[in-house]
Amino acid sequence: MTFHIPKGELVFLMGPTGAGKSTVLKTIYRDILISSGNLYINGEDVGKVRRRHVPHFRRKIGMVFQDYRLIPDRTVYENIALPLHIQGVPKKIIKVKVHEISEKVDLKNRINYYPSQLSGGEKQRVSIARALVKEPLVILADEPTGNLDPNVSDEILDLLEIATASGTSVLMSTHNFPLIKPRKKRFIELNEGR
Repeated sequence: MTFHIPKGELVFLMGPTGAGKSTVLKTIYRDILISSGNLYINGEDVGKVRRRHVPHFRRKIGMVFQDYRLIPDRTVYENIALPLHIQGVPKKIIKVKVHEISEKVDLKNRINYYPSQLSGGEKQRVSIARALVKEPLVILADEPTGNLDPNVSDEILDLLEIATASGTSVLMSTHNFPLIKPRKKRFIELNEGR
């Protein structure tokens, strides 16, 4: 399998359940090692990233999961700020960045809420904000609309398209062709891992 995603492009990874979409994303994220071939992100061979350097490598990648992966006992603010804290960004800068991104994803009025107080669409927006706040080269979105109604799914796609305006490349897996068809974006179709 060979593909290239230019800077600032949104590409959909299509295929039925079990086709290997999540495996492709996990390989890019360096959660799974490839057994043959090469995988490059911004010129860096992912397969040659040493285990101890994986956390640093992942700073270039934002992840958005179908199940959100929010920390339940942390507020929206704290969930969004988490990657910046891990990177050692000063608190003043974190505050500015979190407030800017929460406004972009329409969560300004939910900043002190906990995940249990949010709808599914709001939780997914927190997940996207957390990915965006660190200004990654790439966002990998694994079925981010899988549990959402069509209107909220469109809003999530709008947010991912906004991310490309700043030069972030987005690879989103989905099996929902009717959702992405109106977007007229490139898609890569997987079938049995190919």
